[in-house]
Amino acid sequence: MRGLGLSVRIITASVLLAVIIAAAFAVLLSSVTELRSLERRAQQSEDVLVAANRLERLIVEIEDGQRGFLLTGSEQFLQPWVEGRAQFAQQAAALENLVADNPEQHVRAEALTRAGTSYLNDYSVPLVAAARRDRASIDVLPATTEGRQRVDAMRAQFDQLLDAEKQLAMTRQDSARAAAGRAMFAAAAGLTGSVLLVALFIWYLNRRILNPVRRTAAMAERLAAGDLSARVSEDGVGEMGVLQRTFNAMAAAVQQAQRDLAGSRARIVAAADRARQRIERDLHDGTQQRLVALALQLRAGEAAVPPDHPEVRAQLANAARELTNATDELRELSRGIHPAILTEGGLGPALKALARRSPVPSELTVDIPARLPEPIEVCAYYVASEALANTVKHANGSAVWIDARVNEGRLHLSVRDDGTGGAVPDQGTGLIGLADRVEALGGTISVDSPVGVGTTLLVDLPLESGT
Repeated sequence: MRGLGLSVRIITASVLLAVIIAAAFAVLLSSVTELRSLERRAQQSEDVLVAANRLERLIVEIEDGQRGFLLTGSEQFLQPWVEGRAQFAQQAAALENLVADNPEQHVRAEALTRAGTSYLNDYSVPLVAAARRDRASIDVLPATTEGRQRVDAMRAQFDQLLDAEKQLAMTRQDSARAAAGRAMFAAAAGLTGSVLLVALFIWYLNRRILNPVRRTAAMAERLAAGDLSARVSEDGVGEMGVLQRTFNAMAAAVQQAQRDLAGSRARIVAAADRARQRIERDLHDGTQQRLVALALQLRAGEAAVPPDHPEVRAQLANAARELTNATDELRELSRGIHPAILTEGGLGPALKALARRSPVPSELTVDIPARLPEPIEVCAYYVASEALANTVKHANGSAVWIDARVNEGRLHLSVRDDGTGGAVPDQGTGLIGLADRVEALGGTISVDSPVGVGTTLLVDLPLESGT
């Protein structure tokens, strides 16, 4: 009877153990499936952002070409207008297809398609046709003003669509983190429950079972603490061997899911950076150059006006000045999107330019012997830029100290001010966005902001994560 009672107890414990493991593994599989689904959604969000930016740039090029033709009468300005008209329907349809599974985003995409089609068919095409027939009959300023207003309205719609898509991406990231947490909890709970059940019968078992259980419990604690590389040696026999292999499979699945999540976040950040860089390059090489050329033409026209027409000369001079001012504003705008000096010179020169433009006196220390991987440079630059902007807007500081140096394969960035302090990292999208960007590259970010003392932001980035 004693033997029978022991067998019953062992069988009962084994059944309970199997149930716990099965439940934990089911939760883990569900979490992994959810993570994979979220990864596909994240890729879709990336595609939507790229397609929306491309379509927005196409609308701007159409408007620029139309305005250039109205101002100059030169057919060469209509080339981007003609190409844009040919591509608009295809790109708009592509954007609608990408958001077809999201009713709200699909409504926004359809609204953009209707607005763009109306802009072309009801305004741009008739206006260009009329200008071709009799350019003198067109009042250029009201016509171009209406075009700018229509484009601005569409760009506001683009902003709504992009903001909504970014919010969706962030929500999916939060869901992915929650799924990973559930998987880790399931693994830890399964192992902890198993260890407790085995511990009840440990005085019946020999050392071949006791030592593996202790090692398994230690690995479970490491896994629960966040060490996803924790594994147990698979040297147990019978049910204990099954337990060890199951734990390793669960830990490996959680670790792979975490890698997939980190990779997805990094791709979203990289896609946004590439889009910003591409927009800056297009502005610099396209629109900005055309504005400069147009200003030179106005200056030449001003010089060619006879002395007996001072009013015409004055009007041309004023137009040239306004065009130069617009070019300067466009240059500042493109620098804010993605500074060319960061691409051409690297992080050190970009930080120096950022410090020079800061309204608050800034002291910069840079010890970076060579160019860093592009994602690392972009991340560090935007961290410093956001920190300076926060100092100007909120901290009321009189000085800022920026320190960037490379040590043992890591970039250490520190931004400190002597302002009012009291910054709360979990409030405000700026610091949250910086944390997402840094963590996507495997780095860490911390904020120390005692009230009345100032704020110190510390960022640590592994260089190999940017390769």
